[in-house]
Amino acid sequence: MVTITYALSFLLSFCIVMVLIPPLAKLAFRLDFVDKPRKDVERKIHREPIPLTASYAIFVGFAASFLLFSKESTGQTIAVLSGSLLLLIIGTIDDWYKTQGKDFSALPKLIVQISAAVIVYLSGITFSGFYNPLSGEYILLPQWLQFILTILWIFGVTTVINFSDGMDGLAGGLSAISAGTLFVVALVKGQSTSAIMAISLIGVALAYLRYNKPPAKIFMGDAGATFLGFILAVIALDGAFKQATVLSLFIPILALGVPIFDNLFVVTKRFLQGKPIYQADASQVHYRLLRSGLNPKQVVTFLCLISVCFSLTSIILLLLGV
Repeated sequence: MVTITYALSFLLSFCIVMVLIPPLAKLAFRLDFVDKPRKDVERKIHREPIPLTASYAIFVGFAASFLLFSKESTGQTIAVLSGSLLLLIIGTIDDWYKTQGKDFSALPKLIVQISAAVIVYLSGITFSGFYNPLSGEYILLPQWLQFILTILWIFGVTTVINFSDGMDGLAGGLSAISAGTLFVVALVKGQSTSAIMAISLIGVALAYLRYNKPPAKIFMGDAGATFLGFILAVIALDGAFKQATVLSLFIPILALGVPIFDNLFVVTKRFLQGKPIYQADASQVHYRLLRSGLNPKQVVTFLCLISVCFSLTSIILLLLGV
């Protein structure tokens, strides 16, 4: 019965995205809500205008599956979806500025992303502590530290997935792999709510990839990328981080290894160079690999394989019970 529930959750989220993306793409062209090629921006490697409306299909697909199959408390369900809507709204504004060839201020995005994280924290989805592997004692962190770590985790994962959305199929592929890993973790730990969220996210990510694989027919923009990152962060908090030991805290970090480690490098480099951390450039690993001579499909395949290796390592840690 549980297996059927997961299968239905996947199918529902997958089918909704598959059905909604084509009409949303047509609507994008009518509204001129498209990402236009720009020769003066190295990150803009596509040659034709691309619709920026996949985020709404992704949100609807996930929300429908989550509401129908999840056993999450009402308060936490409202918190997750409210935070998601906030990110969708501010991401849409940011994407609209991009369609006009302008840059949206980083401050409103920062405020909204932190607000979404705070909403989740207040609902009770938090990083509260960990087990000492030597004594077996649960170490409960002080409330102020729980708050800081929870906000930093949600904000950080939301940001790194967004930063990774710079090449056809990349952010969607990495998100699907990470969600698949967190789904396995949730199954092993018997955490049905996290498993439903993860399998729903796999569904929307794979359906999106059907239209976003190179050459992409549609983009999800900042609205979709921040949404995927936000949900991945929440899944980890509600699942992999629960009842974790010191060593198993690395399981969700490895599950998101490629975007986390790459963007830690990028942010550190920008900081040392005195550049704004939020300033978009072409310093992420996918752009560096592109400049090294690989074509876009090779770059995406290579990084997804690296992500699979990180994910398998995290699952090994899980099965070892460290």
